[in-house]
Amino acid sequence: MAGDQETRVTKVSVIEQQLLGDGSSCLVVIYGPDLGHRYELSDSEFTIGRDIGNQITVDLDNVSRRHARLVQREGKVFLSDLGSTNGTFLNDAEVRGEVALRSGDLVKIGGAIFKFLYGGNVESLFHEEIYRITIGDGLTQCYNKRYFLEFLEREMARGQRYGRPLSLTMFDIDHFKAVNDGHGHLAGDQLLRELAAIIRSKVRKEECFARYGGEEFALVSPESGPARVRKFAEKLRQLVEAHEFCFDGKRIQVTLSAGVADMTAEITEPAQFIKLADQNLYAAKHQGRNRVVG
Repeated sequence: MAGDQETRVTKVSVIEQQLLGDGSSCLVVIYGPDLGHRYELSDSEFTIGRDIGNQITVDLDNVSRRHARLVQREGKVFLSDLGSTNGTFLNDAEVRGEVALRSGDLVKIGGAIFKFLYGGNVESLFHEEIYRITIGDGLTQCYNKRYFLEFLEREMARGQRYGRPLSLTMFDIDHFKAVNDGHGHLAGDQLLRELAAIIRSKVRKEECFARYGGEEFALVSPESGPARVRKFAEKLRQLVEAHEFCFDGKRIQVTLSAGVADMTAEITEPAQFIKLADQNLYAAKHQGRNRVVG
């Protein structure tokens, strides 16, 4: 893992060298094209859209040619939608009229998400955001796959050394492709964010909840024991099933399947552990979905 750590530091340093500059406000891409890019808001007005004539260009099909506008006045930055097809969202709420931004706000333009940073400490905030990008998933705000693998390997070594229990749960949204096909990818993105928020709010600080890929999530639970972990996975399944997911005024029924695995002496590599949890996840799918196996 040392080589990966060295690579990460190098990548962050390159990004910082390319993007550092003066200014008291900026937008940082935390999800979508040009991940990690920083846009200094130095002019009084900025437009965002797919057309190259915008100050900020987002080359995605679900972004309108002129999608949104940022205006600076009286020491504040205001955001408004420009009649885009898919809308502009601030912290998951659709923007109506003109709204003032606060440092840390998330601005969603089609399939891209920006974080707004403002204030005298904008440089340190930017450094922190770049680090978060290396370990987190910008869409769901949980850890990414790379951090998950590092965490799992570290906890496996600790568990093996001290003989402590370690459990791994793999979650998958049932029929997620049908959501994307029937309601569009923006609906799928919102579903992923909401589901991740539900689970993240219940996870203990010593656990690692991560987006493993696509609609699959992983939860590493040190020192919990198999009975508690399976009970917790069942609780999360029930919470998701009972939650009312809506997009564009339409309710979307969402369920998830989960596979739980516990570390044994025979499991020595993260890949083995993940394979076992995935096998139980697939079993949950084959048994009719919306259930926990393990």
